[in-house]
Amino acid sequence: MDVLNAIVVLLNFVIIPATAYGAQLALGALGVTLIYGILRFSNFAHGDTMAFGTAATILVTWGMTGLGMSIAPLPTALLALPFGIMVTMLLVLGFDRVVYRFYRRVKAKPIILVMVSIGVMFTMNALTRFLPGIGVDDIRFADGERFLISVRTFREMTGLEEGLAIRTTQAITVVVAAICVVALFWFLNRTRTGKSMRAYSDNEDLALLSGINPERVVMITWLIVAALATTAGTLYGLDKAFKAFTYFQLLLPIFAAAIVGGLGNPIGAILGGFLIAFSEVSVTYAFRKVVGYLGPADWQPEGMIQLLSTDYKFAVSFSILLIVLLFRPTGIMKGKSI
Repeated sequence: MDVLNAIVVLLNFVIIPATAYGAQLALGALGVTLIYGILRFSNFAHGDTMAFGTAATILVTWGMTGLGMSIAPLPTALLALPFGIMVTMLLVLGFDRVVYRFYRRVKAKPIILVMVSIGVMFTMNALTRFLPGIGVDDIRFADGERFLISVRTFREMTGLEEGLAIRTTQAITVVVAAICVVALFWFLNRTRTGKSMRAYSDNEDLALLSGINPERVVMITWLIVAALATTAGTLYGLDKAFKAFTYFQLLLPIFAAAIVGGLGNPIGAILGGFLIAFSEVSVTYAFRKVVGYLGPADWQPEGMIQLLSTDYKFAVSFSILLIVLLFRPTGIMKGKSI
């Protein structure tokens, strides 16, 4: 029984949260890797694209709940998500037309585009905070069933001392992320537009000679990235809470996931997302209770048995990123080196 209790504790505080967090990072890293693979620059505005998309989804959610619309027991945010995606698509296409298109025409170096994306990042951050009702405070999605499995129900079913809790938002995150990944890979591998995007990524000059319209490829790329960013941001906000500045901080683990997996490689982005997530959660979790269950009877270990405090969570992703850049710049799946 103690072994089962230890497994339940690990599921509660390590495996299930890391899986949901990994799915969110994977979707974010997919957006980063698509921009790098096709448009050939590191988009530092991606975190704030996620923030804006989530804020737009929140506003639509409030409007729907005010009109009495819901899809209970699921969160109303899922119903509002397509509208948030459309608003974000319009925004990123606007920034591309007003800002990025000029630098593509003059064949600006990637470092110039990176600096431009930092300017776009600050602009989008300000736009998000100025949206009505958003501001700088934490915002929580309040509707929908909270738990898929509650601690009390699990204890009654199993008779174990520890109870397993699976939040509805965690299950939704994994399911929605899986659907997005399958749809993206189907699009890239099965459709004519997806194949043209891959061709443009592999060899821009040869793709142009083949009659591929570069502006159409760029437009489709931004639309996909906006959809991925809004979905990832909304899932993160549902699972935890929304705060605009938090998404700026998420930029580090998202970039770490993309680089560790292999920039420009979608499969690598997914693997990198889960690797970063499980590393962050495992290194910052206190294993005292788990070790207590697995140790001798009536014995409790001294201390928290925690490698790092949760305050240093992002230091884990930074350390992994640094190691990969030093020893394997192309990442796990041999993407494009930086």
